[in-house]
Amino acid sequence: MDMDAEIEKITARLREILAKTLRKRGLIIAMSGGIDSSVSAALCVRALGKKKVYGLLLPEQDSADSSTSRGDILAKHLGIDYELFNIAPTLAAIGCYQQRDEAIRSVFPDYGDGWANKIVISGGLEGRVNHFMLVVRSPDGQMHEKRLPLTEYLKIVAATNYKQRIRKTVEYFHADRLNYAVVGTPNRLEYDQGFFVKNGDGSADVKPIAHLYKTQVYALARHMGLPEEICSATPTTDTYSLDQGQDEFYFALPYQQMDLALYALNNGYSAAELGQALGIDEQHAAHVYKDIENKRSTTSYLHAAGVLVENVPEIVK
Repeated sequence: MDMDAEIEKITARLREILAKTLRKRGLIIAMSGGIDSSVSAALCVRALGKKKVYGLLLPEQDSADSSTSRGDILAKHLGIDYELFNIAPTLAAIGCYQQRDEAIRSVFPDYGDGWANKIVISGGLEGRVNHFMLVVRSPDGQMHEKRLPLTEYLKIVAATNYKQRIRKTVEYFHADRLNYAVVGTPNRLEYDQGFFVKNGDGSADVKPIAHLYKTQVYALARHMGLPEEICSATPTTDTYSLDQGQDEFYFALPYQQMDLALYALNNGYSAAELGQALGIDEQHAAHVYKDIENKRSTTSYLHAAGVLVENVPEIVK
């Protein structure tokens, strides 16, 4: 990738979209401290200047302290105005934590104060149907794991999805207040595989890096001179109280290998060629391809707009 040419292309399009399509004065971006929101914020500043980009840090009780500190470092590095708003009280008020904990106690009855949790995915790479495991840590540090029934899985995910949706509500408040547009920050792997919440982090007015593989996003971060704390950060969901890698919860492989697998599938490489590139056997590589295609199918709903019973011809989308 020609880094400078890519930056110029993205920033030119951002200016064009903002002026001609969205007709807004600037851009709002929530900064998680991760690589995607950091690079997106930097591109926004390159496109419009620091005075027309407003940043938000939106932690809650399960957020890692490092996420907020990296977001703070980035905002100061870019020189943009920003604010921190803790959404935990709002989440508590609407039952996010209560509903989640009730579902967890259906599996681990002793779960309560001082415990921590996460969900991990299993099965797909062995050619079986993906299923989810609930992992909890008791106050004495002991780890426990059980298969998560569908009803409890859906309730936990529904409760945690409140987090992304409340963040988006805050973003659009500031967008309305300033007459700005909201920036979405998925990379190509996340966008393709449906790794986002509908009407949560999947909702935005413009998505500047959705065409870039995550490996390319990391490369852009270093090329643009972003702080080392951000360039070397390991991708996490930052959603559950236990540390959780994106590959644990959703993707079949770590992002570097997933990027290569998605690129290979998109460009017609065989499972045997992918296996050779990743150092795995052909059957394993074929399961990776199948997992990618299954996720595309099952998450297509997340990309869909609201469906009309009958078209309204006067409204052009």
